[in-house]
Amino acid sequence: MVTPFLPDDEKIPALREALPSTAAGIYLNTGSCGPLPRESAHAMAEAEAWELRTGRADPAYYDEGLERKGEARGAVAAVLGTDPSHIALTHATTDGMNVATWAADWRPGDRAVTTSLEHPGTLAPLWAVRERLGVDLSIADVGLGGDRAAILEAMDQAITPATRLVAISHVSFATGARLPVREIADLAHSRGALVAVDGAQAVGAVPVDVAALGADFYAAPGQKWLLGPEGMGALYCADSVLDRPRVAFSGYGAFEKLDPDGSGRLWPDARRFENSTFHLPSVIGFARSTAWMSMYPGLPWVYDRIATLAAATVDMLADIPGVEVLTPRENMAGLVVFRIAGWNSPEALRELSQRTYCIARVIPQLDAIRISVGFFSTGGELRRFRDGVALVASHTPATIPHKPKIEIIQGGAE
Repeated sequence: MVTPFLPDDEKIPALREALPSTAAGIYLNTGSCGPLPRESAHAMAEAEAWELRTGRADPAYYDEGLERKGEARGAVAAVLGTDPSHIALTHATTDGMNVATWAADWRPGDRAVTTSLEHPGTLAPLWAVRERLGVDLSIADVGLGGDRAAILEAMDQAITPATRLVAISHVSFATGARLPVREIADLAHSRGALVAVDGAQAVGAVPVDVAALGADFYAAPGQKWLLGPEGMGALYCADSVLDRPRVAFSGYGAFEKLDPDGSGRLWPDARRFENSTFHLPSVIGFARSTAWMSMYPGLPWVYDRIATLAAATVDMLADIPGVEVLTPRENMAGLVVFRIAGWNSPEALRELSQRTYCIARVIPQLDAIRISVGFFSTGGELRRFRDGVALVASHTPATIPHKPKIEIIQGGAE
């Protein structure tokens, strides 16, 4: 069993044994999907086997599902520094951002504000509001996200008294920059707007205190830095929004009481935003992975190790001639985004995958490669990756020594 108290030379091998897919290559794509803990996979398999043998129709199974959902809310709440009553389960970060976007009480002439660094999981719900309701959508140009003063100036210009919702990332999926969420939230609140935060690249990678951030909604995925299964996520809902917004999507689980005559009473807590059923084995896996992160490696250690390794990786890559690092070193989390001169990014990543067996992805809109530096990464892996980048950067596609082509592994959904 891994514990937070083992020395690193014992702890890292034990953690990697508990995360079997870290042996499949240099795992640098947690920002798409993290390695699933063996313990979580076993718990999910046990639940699926029980469903197969016994079925899912017994009322006791439904009651157990309510308990397991409560455990998942509690595990996420501990990571976000809040109470479980503020957590609604969702199916993805995008699911949570849709809930938050449609919960605003939109009126003709209202404005939605976001930044130029957003994932489609944030931008698409805003697009839908604009197309359906005629809301003005303002996209503030914040560059690569490294200049806090410039970001705040751009947001100050974009957020007007007509702004109903400001939707931003905590950490940009595109550049890895950590945005000044608290300052943006204060600005938005001073002008009467709600704030929804996409936490996909932050939760499990950096410390998150949702109350201190000032978020009204904060959406998180299960499958990324929390190492859970796909199809699960969570949404933090502050006291400020539990009575104020409209519920755009709803279902049986959102109600404390719902009568055939149409009268009903929503849950007073965040459960009012849970609008559909869940796959119970995935709920169990989500709860188990999130609790595993807290209990075994230990989140403070995880955050420190990710920060140290990611900063060291930026330094290693920035020293290579022909490599341009886009992620701001002084304002980053676990993502590192870079370009290699003379190469388009899909070609460069294909070469790196063949030569280092890395698992990473590209950011098409920046023509850049993005890697995710996990707490389970080793110095040796990162140096091998660095050496691969140096080899590619010292050649062009026409001069690099031939290697047989293999399929690269990429990801991008939230």
